[in-house]
Amino acid sequence: MRILVAGGAGYIGSFLIPKLLERGYEVDVVDLFWFGDHLPENVGKKKKDIFELSKEEISGYEQVIFIAGLSNDPMAEFSPAKNFIYNAAAPAYLAYISKQVGVKRFIYASSCSVYGYTVNELYDEEKPTISGYPYGISKLQGEKAVLQMIDNNFSVIALRKGTVSGYSPRMRFDLVINTMFKFAVKEKRIIVNNPVIWRPILSIQDAATAYIRSIEADYDISGVFNIASGNYTVGEMGDIVSEAVNEFLNIKVKLEVKHITDFRNYKVSIEKAENVLSFHPRYDIKMIVKDLADHMKDFEDFEKDEYYNIRVFKNIK
Repeated sequence: MRILVAGGAGYIGSFLIPKLLERGYEVDVVDLFWFGDHLPENVGKKKKDIFELSKEEISGYEQVIFIAGLSNDPMAEFSPAKNFIYNAAAPAYLAYISKQVGVKRFIYASSCSVYGYTVNELYDEEKPTISGYPYGISKLQGEKAVLQMIDNNFSVIALRKGTVSGYSPRMRFDLVINTMFKFAVKEKRIIVNNPVIWRPILSIQDAATAYIRSIEADYDISGVFNIASGNYTVGEMGDIVSEAVNEFLNIKVKLEVKHITDFRNYKVSIEKAENVLSFHPRYDIKMIVKDLADHMKDFEDFEKDEYYNIRVFKNIK
Protein backbone atom coordinates (compact mmCIF):
# COMPACT_ATOMS: atom_id res chain seq x y z
CA MET A 1 0.00 0.00 0.00
CA ARG A 2 1.22 3.51 -0.85
CA ILE A 3 0.64 6.11 1.85
CA LEU A 4 1.23 9.87 1.72
CA VAL A 5 1.92 11.54 5.06
CA ALA A 6 1.42 15.30 5.10
CA GLY A 7 3.54 16.84 7.85
CA GLY A 8 5.41 13.57 8.24
CA ALA A 9 8.75 15.16 9.17
CA GLY A 10 7.45 16.43 12.50
CA TYR A 11 7.43 15.00 16.02
CA ILE A 12 4.85 12.26 15.44
CA GLY A 13 5.77 11.50 11.84
CA SER A 14 9.46 10.96 12.62
CA PHE A 15 8.44 8.24 15.08
CA LEU A 16 5.50 6.82 13.12
CA ILE A 17 7.00 6.45 9.67
CA PRO A 18 9.73 3.93 10.60
CA LYS A 19 6.92 1.82 12.12
CA LEU A 20 5.00 1.96 8.84
CA LEU A 21 8.06 0.95 6.85
CA GLU A 22 8.56 -2.02 9.18
CA ARG A 23 5.04 -3.18 8.27
CA GLY A 24 5.84 -3.09 4.56
CA TYR A 25 4.08 0.12 3.56
CA GLU A 26 5.49 2.41 0.88
CA VAL A 27 5.56 5.87 2.43
CA ASP A 28 6.09 9.34 0.98
CA VAL A 29 6.16 12.59 2.96
CA VAL A 30 5.17 16.10 1.98
CA ASP A 31 6.43 18.69 4.45
CA LEU A 32 8.00 22.14 4.65
CA PHE A 33 10.68 20.62 6.93
CA TRP A 34 10.56 23.50 9.41
CA PHE A 35 12.03 21.21 12.07
CA GLY A 36 14.65 19.44 9.96
CA ASP A 37 14.69 15.99 8.46
CA HIS A 38 14.91 13.02 10.83
CA LEU A 39 13.30 10.53 8.46
CA PRO A 40 14.75 7.29 7.11
CA GLU A 41 16.53 7.49 3.76
CA ASN A 42 14.09 5.14 2.03
CA VAL A 43 11.17 7.57 2.37
CA GLY A 44 10.05 9.68 -0.57
CA LYS A 45 10.19 13.37 0.36
CA LYS A 46 8.58 16.44 -1.16
CA LYS A 47 9.39 19.86 0.28
CA LYS A 48 6.18 21.59 -0.58
CA ASP A 49 3.25 23.54 0.82
CA ILE A 50 0.08 21.42 0.92
CA PHE A 51 -1.79 24.05 -1.09
CA GLU A 52 0.69 23.59 -3.94
CA LEU A 53 -0.06 19.88 -4.30
CA SER A 54 -1.86 18.88 -7.47
CA LYS A 55 -4.27 16.03 -8.12
CA GLU A 56 -1.57 14.31 -10.15
CA GLU A 57 0.78 14.28 -7.15
CA ILE A 58 -1.86 12.63 -4.96
CA SER A 59 -2.98 10.10 -7.54
CA GLY A 60 -1.81 6.56 -6.81
CA TYR A 61 -1.92 6.74 -3.02
CA GLU A 62 -4.37 4.45 -1.27
CA GLN A 63 -4.38 6.46 1.96
CA VAL A 64 -3.42 9.98 3.01
CA ILE A 65 -2.55 10.94 6.59
CA PHE A 66 -2.70 14.59 7.67
CA ILE A 67 -0.43 15.33 10.63
CA ALA A 68 0.59 18.76 9.35
CA GLY A 69 -0.52 22.17 10.60
CA LEU A 70 0.28 24.21 13.69
CA SER A 71 0.56 21.83 16.58
CA ASN A 72 -0.18 23.66 19.83
CA ASP A 73 -1.82 26.64 21.54
CA PRO A 74 1.27 28.92 21.61
CA MET A 75 1.70 28.66 17.83
CA ALA A 76 -2.01 29.20 17.23
CA GLU A 77 -2.16 32.22 19.52
CA PHE A 78 1.00 33.73 18.00
CA SER A 79 -0.54 33.62 14.52
CA PRO A 80 -4.29 32.93 14.56
CA ALA A 81 -4.50 33.56 10.82
CA LYS A 82 -1.93 30.91 9.88
CA ASN A 83 -3.47 28.62 12.50
CA PHE A 84 -6.81 28.64 10.71
CA ILE A 85 -5.17 28.28 7.30
CA TYR A 86 -2.98 25.28 8.17
CA ASN A 87 -5.28 23.50 10.65
CA ALA A 88 -8.63 24.01 8.94
CA ALA A 89 -8.22 24.95 5.27
CA ALA A 90 -5.21 22.73 4.53
CA PRO A 91 -6.79 19.41 5.57
CA ALA A 92 -9.99 20.41 3.79
CA TYR A 93 -8.10 21.03 0.55
CA LEU A 94 -5.98 17.88 0.83
CA ALA A 95 -9.00 15.68 1.59
CA TYR A 96 -10.90 17.25 -1.32
CA ILE A 97 -8.25 16.49 -3.95
CA SER A 98 -7.55 13.09 -2.36
CA LYS A 99 -11.18 12.10 -2.79
CA GLN A 100 -11.22 13.33 -6.38
CA VAL A 101 -8.34 11.06 -7.43
CA GLY A 102 -9.64 7.93 -5.70
CA VAL A 103 -7.78 7.82 -2.39
CA LYS A 104 -9.64 5.31 -0.23
CA ARG A 105 -8.98 6.70 3.27
CA PHE A 106 -8.04 10.07 4.76
CA ILE A 107 -6.79 10.14 8.36
CA TYR A 108 -6.89 13.51 10.14
CA ALA A 109 -4.91 14.40 13.25
CA SER A 110 -7.48 16.09 15.45
CA SER A 111 -7.09 16.90 19.14
CA CYS A 112 -8.89 16.55 22.45
CA SER A 113 -8.45 20.33 22.64
CA VAL A 114 -11.74 20.58 20.73
CA TYR A 115 -13.56 19.83 24.00
CA GLY A 116 -12.32 22.98 25.73
CA TYR A 117 -13.46 23.05 29.35
CA THR A 118 -15.53 20.04 30.40
CA VAL A 119 -17.54 19.05 33.42
CA ASN A 120 -16.11 16.43 35.76
CA GLU A 121 -16.93 13.39 33.65
CA LEU A 122 -15.40 11.37 30.82
CA TYR A 123 -16.28 12.86 27.45
CA ASP A 124 -17.03 10.56 24.56
CA GLU A 125 -17.17 11.63 20.92
CA GLU A 126 -20.82 12.71 21.21
CA LYS A 127 -20.19 15.30 23.93
CA PRO A 128 -20.19 19.04 23.15
CA THR A 129 -17.09 20.62 21.62
CA ILE A 130 -16.87 24.13 23.02
CA SER A 131 -13.24 25.27 22.79
CA GLY A 132 -12.90 29.04 22.71
CA TYR A 133 -9.21 29.04 21.78
CA PRO A 134 -7.81 29.36 18.24
CA TYR A 135 -6.10 25.97 18.27
CA GLY A 136 -9.13 24.00 19.44
CA ILE A 137 -11.47 25.88 17.11
CA SER A 138 -9.26 25.29 14.07
CA LYS A 139 -8.82 21.58 14.78
CA LEU A 140 -12.59 21.20 15.00
CA GLN A 141 -13.05 23.10 11.74
CA GLY A 142 -10.55 20.83 9.99
CA GLU A 143 -12.26 17.79 11.45
CA LYS A 144 -15.72 18.84 10.29
CA ALA A 145 -14.44 19.70 6.82
CA VAL A 146 -12.89 16.29 6.18
CA LEU A 147 -15.71 14.30 7.79
CA GLN A 148 -18.34 15.81 5.51
CA MET A 149 -16.60 14.18 2.53
CA ILE A 150 -17.26 10.62 3.73
CA ASP A 151 -19.06 8.38 1.28
CA ASN A 152 -19.03 4.69 0.30
CA ASN A 153 -15.73 5.12 -1.54
CA PHE A 154 -13.96 7.56 0.77
CA SER A 155 -13.37 6.67 4.41
CA VAL A 156 -12.35 9.41 6.85
CA ILE A 157 -11.01 8.82 10.34
CA ALA A 158 -10.34 11.74 12.71
CA LEU A 159 -8.22 10.96 15.75
CA ARG A 160 -8.84 13.30 18.67
CA LYS A 161 -5.52 12.77 20.39
CA GLY A 162 -4.51 13.59 23.93
CA THR A 163 -1.28 15.48 24.59
CA VAL A 164 1.44 13.37 23.02
CA SER A 165 4.68 12.84 24.95
CA GLY A 166 7.78 10.65 24.77
CA TYR A 167 10.92 10.37 22.70
CA SER A 168 10.98 11.02 18.95
CA PRO A 169 13.94 11.52 16.60
CA ARG A 170 12.44 15.00 16.05
CA MET A 171 12.32 15.82 19.74
CA ARG A 172 10.07 18.32 21.51
CA PHE A 173 10.18 19.72 25.03
CA ASP A 174 7.05 21.88 24.79
CA LEU A 175 4.71 18.99 25.68
CA VAL A 176 3.58 18.56 29.26
CA ILE A 177 5.30 15.31 30.27
CA ASN A 178 8.41 16.11 28.24
CA THR A 179 8.50 19.57 29.83
CA MET A 180 8.19 18.16 33.34
CA PHE A 181 10.98 15.70 32.56
CA LYS A 182 13.23 18.51 31.33
CA PHE A 183 12.77 20.58 34.49
CA ALA A 184 13.14 17.54 36.71
CA VAL A 185 16.51 16.69 35.15
CA LYS A 186 17.84 20.23 34.66
CA GLU A 187 16.55 22.01 37.76
CA LYS A 188 15.49 19.14 40.03
CA ARG A 189 12.03 20.68 40.32
CA ILE A 190 8.65 20.52 38.60
CA ILE A 191 6.25 23.46 38.63
CA VAL A 192 2.58 22.46 38.68
CA ASN A 193 0.51 25.51 37.76
CA ASN A 194 -2.84 23.94 38.58
CA PRO A 195 -2.94 20.47 40.16
CA VAL A 196 -6.68 19.85 39.71
CA ILE A 197 -7.18 20.23 35.96
CA TRP A 198 -7.44 17.10 33.85
CA ARG A 199 -5.59 16.18 30.68
CA PRO A 200 -5.63 13.05 28.50
CA ILE A 201 -2.02 11.98 27.93
CA LEU A 202 -0.93 9.97 24.89
CA SER A 203 2.44 8.26 24.67
CA ILE A 204 4.03 8.58 21.25
CA GLN A 205 4.14 4.78 21.05
CA ASP A 206 0.37 4.59 21.57
CA ALA A 207 -0.11 7.45 19.09
CA ALA A 208 1.73 5.44 16.43
CA THR A 209 -0.44 2.43 17.24
CA ALA A 210 -3.59 4.53 16.77
CA TYR A 211 -2.50 5.55 13.29
CA ILE A 212 -1.62 1.96 12.40
CA ARG A 213 -5.01 0.71 13.64
CA SER A 214 -6.68 3.42 11.55
CA ILE A 215 -4.72 2.53 8.42
CA GLU A 216 -5.54 -1.15 8.84
CA ALA A 217 -9.21 -0.74 9.75
CA ASP A 218 -11.92 -1.95 7.39
CA TYR A 219 -12.82 0.68 4.80
CA ASP A 220 -16.41 0.63 6.04
CA ILE A 221 -15.16 2.37 9.21
CA SER A 222 -15.19 6.17 9.39
CA GLY A 223 -15.71 8.75 12.11
CA VAL A 224 -14.20 10.46 15.13
CA PHE A 225 -12.22 8.60 17.79
CA ASN A 226 -10.77 9.80 21.09
CA ILE A 227 -7.22 8.51 21.51
CA ALA A 228 -5.35 8.59 24.84
CA SER A 229 -3.09 6.45 27.00
CA GLY A 230 -4.86 7.70 30.14
CA ASN A 231 -6.46 10.67 31.92
CA TYR A 232 -4.51 12.41 34.69
CA THR A 233 -4.70 15.55 36.77
CA VAL A 234 -1.67 17.78 36.33
CA GLY A 235 -0.87 17.26 40.00
CA GLU A 236 -0.76 13.49 39.49
CA MET A 237 1.44 13.95 36.43
CA GLY A 238 3.94 15.88 38.52
CA ASP A 239 3.99 13.17 41.18
CA ILE A 240 4.51 10.36 38.66
CA VAL A 241 7.24 12.18 36.71
CA SER A 242 9.15 13.17 39.86
CA GLU A 243 9.01 9.62 41.24
CA ALA A 244 10.05 8.11 37.90
CA VAL A 245 12.98 10.48 37.44
CA ASN A 246 14.16 9.55 40.93
CA GLU A 247 13.83 5.84 40.10
CA PHE A 248 15.44 5.88 36.66
CA LEU A 249 18.02 8.67 37.01
CA ASN A 250 18.51 8.88 40.79
CA ILE A 251 17.52 12.55 40.80
CA LYS A 252 15.39 13.82 43.69
CA VAL A 253 12.82 16.27 42.41
CA LYS A 254 10.90 18.97 44.30
CA LEU A 255 7.31 19.79 43.32
CA GLU A 256 6.22 23.45 43.35
CA VAL A 257 2.42 23.51 43.31
CA LYS A 258 0.54 26.69 42.38
CA HIS A 259 -3.12 27.34 41.74
CA ILE A 260 -3.25 29.34 38.52
CA THR A 261 -6.62 29.39 36.75
CA ASP A 262 -6.73 27.40 33.51
CA PHE A 263 -9.89 27.05 31.44
CA ARG A 264 -8.61 24.07 29.45
CA ASN A 265 -9.77 21.00 31.33
CA TYR A 266 -10.87 17.71 29.79
CA LYS A 267 -10.75 13.94 30.21
CA VAL A 268 -11.97 11.54 27.59
CA SER A 269 -13.34 8.07 27.05
CA ILE A 270 -11.54 5.89 24.49
CA GLU A 271 -14.16 3.13 24.56
CA LYS A 272 -15.17 3.73 20.94
CA ALA A 273 -11.56 3.43 19.70
CA GLU A 274 -11.12 0.26 21.74
CA ASN A 275 -14.27 -1.34 20.37
CA VAL A 276 -14.11 -0.17 16.74
CA LEU A 277 -10.40 0.26 15.96
CA SER A 278 -9.07 -2.28 18.49
CA PHE A 279 -6.88 0.48 19.93
CA HIS A 280 -5.61 -0.57 23.35
CA PRO A 281 -2.99 1.74 24.91
CA ARG A 282 0.03 0.08 26.52
CA TYR A 283 2.13 2.97 27.82
CA ASP A 284 1.54 5.04 30.96
CA ILE A 285 3.39 8.15 32.19
CA LYS A 286 6.04 6.15 34.06
CA MET A 287 6.86 4.30 30.83
CA ILE A 288 7.02 7.61 28.94
CA VAL A 289 9.57 8.90 31.47
CA LYS A 290 11.63 5.72 31.17
CA ASP A 291 11.64 6.13 27.39
CA LEU A 292 12.90 9.71 27.76
CA ALA A 293 15.54 8.66 30.30
CA ASP A 294 16.76 5.88 27.99
CA HIS A 295 17.26 8.38 25.14
CA MET A 296 18.94 11.21 27.02
CA LYS A 297 22.13 10.80 24.98
CA ASP A 298 20.08 11.87 21.94
CA PHE A 299 19.15 15.30 23.34
CA GLU A 300 22.02 16.55 25.48
CA ASP A 301 21.00 20.21 25.14
CA PHE A 302 17.42 20.65 26.38
CA GLU A 303 17.32 24.25 25.15
CA LYS A 304 17.88 23.79 21.43
CA ASP A 305 15.41 25.99 19.54
CA GLU A 306 14.40 23.05 17.35
CA TYR A 307 12.89 21.32 20.41
CA TYR A 308 10.30 24.09 20.79
CA ASN A 309 7.76 24.60 18.02
CA ILE A 310 6.98 28.20 18.88
CA ARG A 311 10.65 29.25 18.70
CA VAL A 312 11.05 27.75 15.24
CA PHE A 313 7.73 29.20 14.08
CA LYS A 314 8.63 32.73 15.18
CA ASN A 315 11.85 32.56 13.19
CA ILE A 316 10.16 31.52 9.96
CA LYS A 317 7.02 33.67 10.14
